[in-house]
Amino acid sequence: MSPKPAPRPPSSLQQPDALPRYDITKSYVWNYQHAPDPPQLEIPPVPGRWSFCGRPVDSPLGIPAGPLLNGRWILYYAALGFDTLTYKTVRSVERACYAMPNLQPVRCDQLRGGEPSVLASPELTDSWAVSFGMPSQSPDVWRRDIHWTRDRLPPGKLLSVSVVGTIQDGWTIEDLANDYAQCARWAVESGADVIETNFSCPNVSTCDGQLFQNPQQAGLVAARVRDAIGNVPYVAKIGHLATEEAAAELLDAVGPLVDALAMTNSIATTVLSPDGHAMFNGQRRGICGNATREASIQQTEMLARLVRQRGASIHLIGVGGVSRYAHVRQYLDAGAEAVQLATAAMLDPAVALKIRREWRESARQ
Repeated sequence: MSPKPAPRPPSSLQQPDALPRYDITKSYVWNYQHAPDPPQLEIPPVPGRWSFCGRPVDSPLGIPAGPLLNGRWILYYAALGFDTLTYKTVRSVERACYAMPNLQPVRCDQLRGGEPSVLASPELTDSWAVSFGMPSQSPDVWRRDIHWTRDRLPPGKLLSVSVVGTIQDGWTIEDLANDYAQCARWAVESGADVIETNFSCPNVSTCDGQLFQNPQQAGLVAARVRDAIGNVPYVAKIGHLATEEAAAELLDAVGPLVDALAMTNSIATTVLSPDGHAMFNGQRRGICGNATREASIQQTEMLARLVRQRGASIHLIGVGGVSRYAHVRQYLDAGAEAVQLATAAMLDPAVALKIRREWRESARQ
């Protein structure tokens, strides 16, 4: 069954400035069960013609795996001006969410990778540490929900489904690849327009969350997934790459198999409490939001250059720190075909409407 809907918001919540949002003070399960109803809003058009992995879309604006916990959250953000919507990462087995806090605000400047730590903030900021651990409903739940969602998604929207393998004791990389492929096949059978394999989760120390750092293994998994899904558009989600050599090696391994690369899935570091103690038992957490923007744009530029050098036909999806039209423009100029927003969309669900209005005004000038 699809998640039980929350009570319909009062009419005052149809105003963008009063839109409901993910409540970081409550659990993942509570937020899963309390998705808002889609508002009735006028969506400003975006100038130009746009595509996502060769599929036509009304804009390059999308949401990555993360905020869209289930189909009702997807329909909510689809009504707020996002055109490519990524269902939060699913597994072949049920997996509980990590303990709270799942979203811990932090104070830091732009991150470049390699920072030893960042400081937690007691107040909401434009960047936060993410600590969900890739939870998942059981396959029978998420498969029904994806089918339900695809049937109700408005025309012109694309439903991407993020999948990950779940490493088990004694498994080889072949076993993990087969598990990725099984999830991808199930997602396609349930109605996914696009498949995304999550090769980067800084909050998971096992290889299922670090594949982008091992090009050979990533290539093996990508080959198995491609065989499973046929010609369905295929995106690989990757993390922060420290060097151009590492980026080139990964691109050569997965480039012939995928249609697009989505980056950057946060920058990992240790989070310190205001009194200086390490949070999350000292384990690193991925930092998302404004603090990652410059590094992610630079990575987009680097990958775009490598793609051109190889004459490859790989699309790039920019992710990280987008909250304004100027940021979207920076990613597009860096070589991205599409841009996805997570932190800004969770903090301000009306952000896509605001970007669309900025875009329209800029086009008039």
